[in-house]
Amino acid sequence: MSQLGERGAAGALFPPPLVRCHYGDPVLVIVTGLPGVGKSALADGLGGRLGIPVLSVDPIESAMRAAGLPEGWTTGVAAYEVAGAVAAHLLGLGQPVIVDAVSDSEPARATWRRAAAAAGARLAVLEVVCSDPSLHRSRLAGRSRQLAHIPEPSWQQVAERAAGYEPWTDERLVLDAVAPLPDLVDTAAAYLVELASASKRRTG
Repeated sequence: MSQLGERGAAGALFPPPLVRCHYGDPVLVIVTGLPGVGKSALADGLGGRLGIPVLSVDPIESAMRAAGLPEGWTTGVAAYEVAGAVAAHLLGLGQPVIVDAVSDSEPARATWRRAAAAAGARLAVLEVVCSDPSLHRSRLAGRSRQLAHIPEPSWQQVAERAAGYEPWTDERLVLDAVAPLPDLVDTAAAYLVELASASKRRTG
């Protein structure tokens, strides 16, 4: 079989993601929210449903610290920039991307806007909240992400981060994580498809 034939066979086995194949240009999906609300579970579930890669900032930062970079604000910012650069590259290849990150400040959010703009991609924001503080606290206490160089935050640290959380100004879908995860994934997937379909209608 020729090289071209092999690529054709691979293409048949691995079709393009739903939101690109049928509904237009690639999209950068930002799953945002406080630590412990369930955004990583949503990002991974959505990525699995739609066949989209997920870039999670905390594992990137953990790997950077493992390589010898110091704990601190600069390394945290660098982890966002690494995720943004990888996202921009994938978007430039026509590949939708999901980013899993707290993104609680405008400078952090600007990283994702730049990545999308560099590739001419759309930005979709999914903000995950938890309206039940007891549930949020129990999830935080019970999670173990096995990140050797990123300690889990305390409830007090999350409360302090919530106090400084800047409101989003971008259009977004707010998802309350008290709902079952499969329902949240369904809602998020439907939202992305509708956004892409509406974009296609405007440009079609």
